[in-house]
Amino acid sequence: MDAIAVVGPTASGKTALSIRLAEEFNSEIISSDSMQFYQGMEIGTAVPSLEIRKRIPHHFLVFVPPDFRMNAGKYQELARKELNRIKNEGKIPIIVGGSGLYISALIDGLFEGPASSEDIRKRLKKQLAEQGTEYLVKILKDVDPVYFSKLTSPNDIVRVIRALEVYELTGIPFSEWHKQHHQQAQPLNVLQIAINWERDILYKRINNRVDEMIKEGWIDEVKILLEKGYEKDIHRLKALGYREIVYFLKGTQDISTTVCNIKLHHRRYAKRQITWFRSDKRVNWIDATPDKSINDLLDTIYPLIVNFNKNNLSEIHRCFLFRNH
Repeated sequence: MDAIAVVGPTASGKTALSIRLAEEFNSEIISSDSMQFYQGMEIGTAVPSLEIRKRIPHHFLVFVPPDFRMNAGKYQELARKELNRIKNEGKIPIIVGGSGLYISALIDGLFEGPASSEDIRKRLKKQLAEQGTEYLVKILKDVDPVYFSKLTSPNDIVRVIRALEVYELTGIPFSEWHKQHHQQAQPLNVLQIAINWERDILYKRINNRVDEMIKEGWIDEVKILLEKGYEKDIHRLKALGYREIVYFLKGTQDISTTVCNIKLHHRRYAKRQITWFRSDKRVNWIDATPDKSINDLLDTIYPLIVNFNKNNLSEIHRCFLFRNH
């Protein structure tokens, strides 16, 4: 086992579960939340408190300014180095996040290929909007059946568009670029866990979280970002809620409309996240209810870890798995 990953939709309890796992393993946490990378955005992206980060080492949280151009390829390179260091110290890294592409980059490896073409991407996205996912998937299957067969989900539209973009730029199938340049990292052996809530309960958790973030000072956080000149970066990053608060601060919508829109966009994002992670059959979904504690979830996770890692139960595993049994 290379790591344990806690994935899934926003507000599902990933952070709390990852912290508990890190405590049990005496380990460290690698964040795969693409919006938590940025400094000055701690409230609106639900970054764990400084107190928690002092107690349990977290990596890739608030470590670059909002105008830094982070991407999945850069993240993969940095995160794999950190993951290997943690492993070499005899610990099991705990990965946590809901950014599907970044999780996939870290776990499965990501090959970037040649530079992007904004014109080609715009055209492909227009075709996607007009003719649907199946149309682009069919094109990829025709021009690069090898790469198509390796997709975790045929509806992984981000990778479908990238593969078609590379093919149009170079005339070479994306799978052939992999062979020629040998730049894709080897996949990691990771146990992936997601917390499954009934949809209406998850949506209530999302709404409550947004209310709490507003109370904690989210609006002032955005105001400070604007004062520092990061408005264009807020729009570029598309971090949930930040653009809506900008509209409020500029007087184009009232606070009630702003909060309602933020909640709506978070719920829609959660739905997309669920679709992404449901498409990956390696993810183990753990049912949660309001009366279940973190310990109850851990009791469900124990046998998954044993089964996943049954041929290599180190002493640290045994200590964790059987300390309360």
